[in-house]
Order: sequence, then structure tokens, then C-alpha cells
Amino acid sequence: MTLETPPLILSIQSHVAWGHVGNAAAVFPLQRLGFEVLPVHTVQFSNHTGYGQFRGQVFGADHIREIIAGLRERGVLQRVSAVLSGYLGDAGTGAVILDAVGEIRRENPAVRYLCDPVMGDVGRGVFVNPAIPDFLRDQAMPNANIITPNQFEFELLTGSKPASVAEAVRTARLLRGRGPDTVVVTSLATPDIAADALGTLAVNGEGAWLVTTPRLDLHPLPNGMGDVFSATLLGRLLSGRALPQALELATSTLYALVHATAAGARDLPLVAAQDRIAAPEPRFAARALAPA
Repeated sequence: MTLETPPLILSIQSHVAWGHVGNAAAVFPLQRLGFEVLPVHTVQFSNHTGYGQFRGQVFGADHIREIIAGLRERGVLQRVSAVLSGYLGDAGTGAVILDAVGEIRRENPAVRYLCDPVMGDVGRGVFVNPAIPDFLRDQAMPNANIITPNQFEFELLTGSKPASVAEAVRTARLLRGRGPDTVVVTSLATPDIAADALGTLAVNGEGAWLVTTPRLDLHPLPNGMGDVFSATLLGRLLSGRALPQALELATSTLYALVHATAAGARDLPLVAAQDRIAAPEPRFAARALAPA
């Protein structure tokens, strides 16, 4: 019996040898969900920079362009069903990603591009090259089908600070007018969300949905959470799930993995807890929000 060829996902983001961030966080969950992944690394570090010391290098745009050219020459690039991007070493790399997305779209207009606009977080502030936020706001976001900022990044992209979930929905709808069909905001903590909970908000042309989960008392929180979330959300959408169901599964997967993380650990237990990627428990429901 011939097995069906799984869909191809081109994942262009950072990579570490030790731990789970960037492609080291995204590739295995997508494979566990049944996808073939083409990982292209924007950086290659020994470990996450949050450890304080690390070794490795940032790859320039020419390096990324060469890898993509090789995929084109093998006839692989044209078969890609989705593109996933995360942490960028420099804006030049981002331009190469957008060129690849444009090329793939000419062959396959249905290709989906999920851009995780990694720029910073609460407490750390902006931690990327100063040119990256402008690139993501002005160039990447208009070309993306789906964006997955955390609340800090959402506020940076929009220049606003939502005081309620309803206000976040209105702002996300305005953001949709600038390019992406789907806006998903993670780590949402507006005043109307309980202090012991976090929200994940998804907005598209059909509606808005919110999933809330308990806050987990882990210090520090493990690295790579956003990378895993974006990858599993994309995987569920490519599997045919509607946005509310994909949101439920991706949020529940991340919660289950964080819950399984040992106290003091810096990385999610992707391999040890891989069953929670395929079938997360508990399952947190997406609540449809009334139109504003």
C-alpha cells in the first residue's frame, strides 16, 4: 500500500542544539501531527540566549536565499502548503522569506503564511534587532495570512493598549484591515480577564473567540512556548479544523506541555510529553464573543 504524502511546511526561524525554541520547538510538534517540515534556520545557537551564555551565529540573508534556491532546484519549494516564520536575526532575512512566500503563492495561491512576529515580551521589552519591528509591521504583516503576536507584540504592532477583551477584538479587526485574515493574540491579560487566568484571542472574518486557561506558577516559564503554539495552530488549521477548534487544540496543547514541565526547567518536554501534542488534555473550550 502506498502511503499518502503529507503536506509540506516551510519553517524559517531560529534553531538551537540544546533545548526547544524556534525550529527546535516547531518542527517536532508538526511532525507529530503528521506534517513534513522543511526547517530553514535563521540562526544556529548552542542554546537559548535566556541561559545567559551561548555560542553560534546569525545567518545572513544570502545563506537563507541559498537554502531556498536549493529547495527550488529540487522541485520541493513549489509543493509547499504553508510557510511558518518566527524569530528573525535581521530584516534582510525577512525580505528573503517574503520573496519565498511570493514565489510559492504564484504556484499555489492557497498557500498559508503564518508569521509569528517575535519582537519581545512583558518584562523583557523588545529583544530583537531595532529594524525588525518596522519590518514586521510594514512588510511581513501585510503579506501574512495569520499572525500570532503575544499581547506585548500586539500592542507594539497597533500602538494601543486594550483595556478589555472587547477592545482587543476591535483592535484585531482593524489589524485585519492591514493584511492578515486571522489575528491570534496570546498571553492576553486585560483587566476583565481573571488575575489567575490568561486568554488567547482569535479573530477572523467570521467571528472572534476566546480561550482562557489557568495561569501556571512556573518561574521561569519555559522557552519556546510561542513557537510551539504557532506551529500547532498552523498544523490544526492545515488539517481542516475551523479556527475555533484549532485555537482550542493549540491552546490546550501548550497548557498541557507547560503543566508537564518540571519546576526550574527552561524547556518544554516535547519528546517526553509528545502524546499531549496529539491529544491534549484537559481541553479548554473556545468561547464565541458577541459582535462589538
